Amino acid sequence: MTAPKLRLLSLGAGVQSTTLALMSAVGELPTLDGAIFADTGWEPATVYAHLDRLEQVLADADIPLYRVQQGNLREDTINAAHRYASIPYFIRNPHGSAGIGRRQCTSEYKLAPINRKVRELLGAKPPHFRRVPSRRVAEQWIGFSLDEIHRVSDKNRVSYVRNSYPLLDRAMDRKACQRWLRAHGWTSVAKSTCIGCPFHGNAQWRRLRDESPAEWADAVAFDAAIRKGSARGRPLNGEAFLHRSRIPLDRAPIDHVTAHEWSERQVDIFDLIEDGDPDGCSPYGCRSGASDEGRSA
Repeated sequence: MTAPKLRLLSLGAGVQSTTLALMSAVGELPTLDGAIFADTGWEPATVYAHLDRLEQVLADADIPLYRVQQGNLREDTINAAHRYASIPYFIRNPHGSAGIGRRQCTSEYKLAPINRKVRELLGAKPPHFRRVPSRRVAEQWIGFSLDEIHRVSDKNRVSYVRNSYPLLDRAMDRKACQRWLRAHGWTSVAKSTCIGCPFHGNAQWRRLRDESPAEWADAVAFDAAIRKGSARGRPLNGEAFLHRSRIPLDRAPIDHVTAHEWSERQVDIFDLIEDGDPDGCSPYGCRSGASDEGRSA
């Protein structure tokens, strides 16, 4: 088997991947040759601030942080002249049934630019960086923790990447990562996810509304703009919404606290966890929206 030429981290900037980056920086894990963050262009300001802080720590450890981008997901979606990637909106079909849109945003705005950067670092030539020189392979760390072992998949495997899961090797779950981060001075970690991601939980929508009014207004405006689907192509045969209630975001029942949220609040001081979807948007484990709901007609 070909030995990896580079050791790279797919950096989602959430709890688990931040833990891996910092463990490498302080010497608890082997030194990385780089961390790659795919920027959709529509991350909350807290995520960019978190990345700025993390970038400095990694630089001090001689680990470069590469920010890669395919475009601006928000602007591309509402620009009729631009090709768009389908987002998993919640759909209300004309006959009243519920559906959900296809998810292409993760593959096009996260996986594609990450893989392109990996090929470039392995020696692929510009301008397209398509062909990796023979027998060059990267070991790519992915931040799945022990409680996410069911999310490990070979679905997105490419020949020039060998996936590795250091948190699984160390039997660390999400709570263990949070304790490690607090012990090293990282009391909070921003959740990497688009401002208008349909997979936000009510707690995330409330936090956006109450703590980031400008970003909330942006999400509300986007929600209204996609009612008939993306700007390019045929209008949607039905209506699209960001909230799973299929009600306009500014009127959606986001103040409803679910039983799951209440149960998560019953924790000790060392096990405080983030509200809402704990997964954020990993390029290798973004929720697909699969459920008992049908696809859009």
